[in-house]
Amino acid sequence: MWTELADILPGARLVGAGDLQITGLAYDSRRVKPGDLFIAVPGFTVDGHDYIPQALARGARAVVVEQAQAVPAGVPHAIVADSRKALGLLAAKFFGYPSRDLRVLGVTGTNGKTTTTYLIRAILAELGYPTGLVGTVQQAVGDQVWPAGRTTPEGPDLQKLLLDMKQAGCRHAVMEVSSHALELGRVVGIEFAGAIMTNITQDHLDFHPDMAAYVLAKQKLFAGLSGDRYAVLNQDDRYVDQIRAVCQVPVFSYGIASDRCDVRAVHIRLGPDRAQFVILAKDIQLPVTLPLTGRFNVYNALAAFAVGLAEGVPIDAIKRGLESMAGVPGRMERIDCGQDFAVLVDYAHTPDGLENLLTAVREFTPERVICVVGCGGDRDRSKRPLMGEIAGRLADISVLTADNPRSEDPAAIAAQMRTGLEKAAGGRFIEILDRRAAIRWAIGAATGGDSVVIAGKGHETYQIYKDRTVEFDDRHEARLALQELGWQGEKR
Repeated sequence: MWTELADILPGARLVGAGDLQITGLAYDSRRVKPGDLFIAVPGFTVDGHDYIPQALARGARAVVVEQAQAVPAGVPHAIVADSRKALGLLAAKFFGYPSRDLRVLGVTGTNGKTTTTYLIRAILAELGYPTGLVGTVQQAVGDQVWPAGRTTPEGPDLQKLLLDMKQAGCRHAVMEVSSHALELGRVVGIEFAGAIMTNITQDHLDFHPDMAAYVLAKQKLFAGLSGDRYAVLNQDDRYVDQIRAVCQVPVFSYGIASDRCDVRAVHIRLGPDRAQFVILAKDIQLPVTLPLTGRFNVYNALAAFAVGLAEGVPIDAIKRGLESMAGVPGRMERIDCGQDFAVLVDYAHTPDGLENLLTAVREFTPERVICVVGCGGDRDRSKRPLMGEIAGRLADISVLTADNPRSEDPAAIAAQMRTGLEKAAGGRFIEILDRRAAIRWAIGAATGGDSVVIAGKGHETYQIYKDRTVEFDDRHEARLALQELGWQGEKR
């Protein structure tokens, strides 16, 4: 395989061992096995080049580097301009280009990626074939499901997962594609059959310099499409024209506000646990009852519908898929112990996500909306006052608390949110930094007809502090709080 590197990695300079055999790939020196090729990747806090001696000690046969001076004398190595891109290309080759034997559908956007992938998977399931899933909450190969690590895994892990899907008989793989993954080359080497954009709003500005750079990262998924591939775009999104500009494939548009789209929802009625609407597409008029509420979920359903059309799924099967959709963990997930008010746990952690969530809840809440909210540490600080303002404007009572503070002081994060919250007209709030206590306070304050919204962490089962990570699940804590108040599954 060593001699093939020059073909796999254009511009690479190979040094030594023309007949070297490689038996595996590794980008983490702690996971190197004898015979592996170690790819030294510069990271955010550590540089893989510093761990070449450890990789060699564990049996690495050769290395791929950006810095030749980091390689000990006599060690076979390949010098490349971008080792992250090399990692993706090598992984695709090593695992036999599995994406060529699958219909890989990539969903990107700030909000809605997870729900949209679940909806697409539900539609494709109606074809009777196992479908793979890669995302924030779960990874799945057919009926085998396990918790996800990161939204989009690194190249070798992702290619191995796609190979597992192929070998399990999957026809399709539906995956979330984060802006980090696009910028860091994690999906290099994957041949996407279709790319879907949900929306683009402010997020990850701790990683991307500004919104322009964030949009450029998203464009990469669509610019890489060619031939008989396709794109599905949200026509109502402010950045849709910038994404469309890089598409060299057919584009299917969807929307609600615009009448210039291929797939549109009209006659929308939102209830506490469902959304009813009619989908218009060419000569199709399809009434749908989606077991998810919120206008944003109507958008997600439209995106999934457009994918179903593009993939040749019969209309009646698309309808069955949408209407059979079970809830997504941590996405407007109801915690029901028989109480006479609603308790909802959601992953909303961006300004747009929080606004969509609270707007949706307000539509079906006859009394007060009580929102438990915080912001993560070591992440985009500019969104904190924005989220505070949104909570103050759309909730009757906001409970400021800790999210995943990481290395930051939770009180300092809350203070930044408070600057926005104090600007909101009429927004009442209380600050309880202990998240467990905040959830109990909010649920204890609720009365009949209220809605308690616990935002930010959704499906997560942990809380990250500077010096530790602890088990913490908003859903579990909410259920305990309700039970402590005497709600045990039946009306009192």
